[in-house]
Amino acid sequence: MKSFSAQHWIRAARKGDVTAFEQLYRLYVKRIYGLCLRMTAQVSDAEDCVQNTFIKAWQQLERFEGRSDFGTWLHRIAVNEVLMAGRRRGPVAAPDEVAPAVAEGDAGMARDLDAAIAALPEQARRIFVLKAVYGYSHDEIAGLMEIAAGTARAHYHRARQQLKRDLRLEDDDELAART
Repeated sequence: MKSFSAQHWIRAARKGDVTAFEQLYRLYVKRIYGLCLRMTAQVSDAEDCVQNTFIKAWQQLERFEGRSDFGTWLHRIAVNEVLMAGRRRGPVAAPDEVAPAVAEGDAGMARDLDAAIAALPEQARRIFVLKAVYGYSHDEIAGLMEIAAGTARAHYHRARQQLKRDLRLEDDDELAART
């Protein structure tokens, strides 16, 4: 199949072309899955959120105005889906502790970081992922999560402190280098 831009696939999908939407899915599914997995820390929950994200994107494709990147639009749908799924499900207990880091090299550090993030309390994990990994501001996070910006800041600060302890890091610069 000839390689087209996302804009081409969006235009075709808006006209009801399911194959075009499948191409959009293939272009963006890994990024959306990564976001959902980091925010939920559960494979099955992440898979459900990804599925629901793309269903909603298909249903609301006419609402995509093109003022932002299509990936950004999907990203917002996915974040909202994760938050709504969490509200429906209720809080999930976080593990009591994270195993100390034993792996070597960059891949090991990434696995250790992912495990430490997954072990954060649910709200702190979501806020940390949105802020540190995806670059949302505290005000944007507050709006998405329907909490005060100060609450978002406090959860983010506590998450960073816990990650530094769990990963045995000396300072914020080491943590920033890993995220």
